Amino acid sequence: MNIEVDGYNICVKITGTGEETVVMLQGWGTDLGVYDLVANSINEKYRFVQFDFPGFGGSDEPKEAWNVDRFADFFIRLMEVLEIKRATLIGHSYGGRVIIKLAARENLPFEIDRIVLIDSAGIMPKRSFSQKMKIRRYKILKKILNLKFIYFLFPELIDDWRSRQGSADYRNASPMMRQCLVMAVNEDLTELLPKIKQETLLIWGDRDTATPIGDAKIMEEKIPNSGLAVLKGAGHFSFLEQPIVFTNIMKSYFQI
Repeated sequence: MNIEVDGYNICVKITGTGEETVVMLQGWGTDLGVYDLVANSINEKYRFVQFDFPGFGGSDEPKEAWNVDRFADFFIRLMEVLEIKRATLIGHSYGGRVIIKLAARENLPFEIDRIVLIDSAGIMPKRSFSQKMKIRRYKILKKILNLKFIYFLFPELIDDWRSRQGSADYRNASPMMRQCLVMAVNEDLTELLPKIKQETLLIWGDRDTATPIGDAKIMEEKIPNSGLAVLKGAGHFSFLEQPIVFTNIMKSYFQI
């Protein structure tokens, strides 16, 4: 179904009829249907809410570039529109960033019961000297190629170069969403982790290259009441790559 939140048309899917509510916050560039497996693992006991953030899936794109805090503000409004006063939050990848921001805030208008972070983003990787130099060279080259007379001389070569820069998420995003992504990946949320007071389950693929298992260990160390479940042989979408193990972990954790 579609609902309106602050003038944005938002896609929402609700399954299950339990008294307690669980809300899924999606990873970057996904649509809510990717998380049907997560919903089906526990919606026989819980009311499960899936939705597309603005700019994701079938929801309207933001009218301006949003940082993570702005997506967190949007989520608060979504909860108000859905009249949810208490919920467990599950976040995959980018959705984990938003949850960390929310959990670190004071005086939320709703209560976060528990948290599940699946291959969550939020830890900024330490860059080696060679990586820093590569980024510096890229920025210098980008400035040169953005000069109008240079582009006029070599438009096809420059367009081809631009199309191959950045991550797959960045390349596949619209110009507006690229701005949102850049703001997100350049913000380190490590300092917020000790402020998370809720019980937190971390579920991670040990072969995740987007948010490595080392990030999970940092979160386990810094989030006071947390535990880590590792899915062997799984990558960034660990719940899809090891669905049976993932489902068993969820059913055990949610006592189904």
